[in-house]
Amino acid sequence: MRAPIAGFFAGLLGGPGRGQAENRPSPWRLGVPLVCLSAGLLLVATHGVSGGAEIRRSDAPRLVDLVHDAQSSVKQLSAERDALSAKIDTTHGRSSDAALRAMQARAKVLAGEAGLDPVHGPGLVVSLTDAQRDPYGRFPRDASPDDLVVHQQDIQAVLDALWRAGAEGIQVQDQRIIATSAPRCVGNTLLLNGRTYSPPYTISAVGNAVAMQAALAASPQVALYKQYVIRFGLGYDEQVKADLRIVGYTEPVRMHFAQPAGPVNY
Repeated sequence: MRAPIAGFFAGLLGGPGRGQAENRPSPWRLGVPLVCLSAGLLLVATHGVSGGAEIRRSDAPRLVDLVHDAQSSVKQLSAERDALSAKIDTTHGRSSDAALRAMQARAKVLAGEAGLDPVHGPGLVVSLTDAQRDPYGRFPRDASPDDLVVHQQDIQAVLDALWRAGAEGIQVQDQRIIATSAPRCVGNTLLLNGRTYSPPYTISAVGNAVAMQAALAASPQVALYKQYVIRFGLGYDEQVKADLRIVGYTEPVRMHFAQPAGPVNY
């Protein structure tokens, strides 16, 4: 068994083996250098492509890691849900139905204060309108276009005076005024909660009519508007009502930046 093995290695190294002629060249003498040269070229090319880093390395997360992350997030959210549910039960009782009834009762109380419920009672109606042409179809000669129309500050002056007089509820045109309402003038029209109105502008308020009239008379801004009424023909009118009905605010109330002023007890 040793002779064939010796002959194999002799042929591998280029030496004569048994059964081979002394003058016959071995194919391994050329094959081995070619294989080594090819391997070297392959290593050099691999190093150039990879830049010295691992070729098969992947920075992408594995699917199993994503599943584990999702499960961890679900557990955390479930724990937060359980903690909030426990807090509600502790505050309002052990039943979620009791908690819901308590919040509904609180919302019903706050609805009136927020202007969501209609109100009625004695009150005052104030009307403002743009200047009208004289019988000859002319405006005052020295009037500018701004002198002849009702402006946002005129409406706001009336609203401020009515609130100061203790108005229980105020309505402009057909909309209830609440804390987030902001009348805006666009040209010669009024923009209120996304809807536009043309003059005359009707402002209705439920409350003490005598006190509201006194507040309007004491307002410097309203007094200035009345001067324009005399000078340029703007319209202004006050009417006392024995039973005035004010609608409730029906649109969704959205708060973007408001925060509770203190602890809320239901």
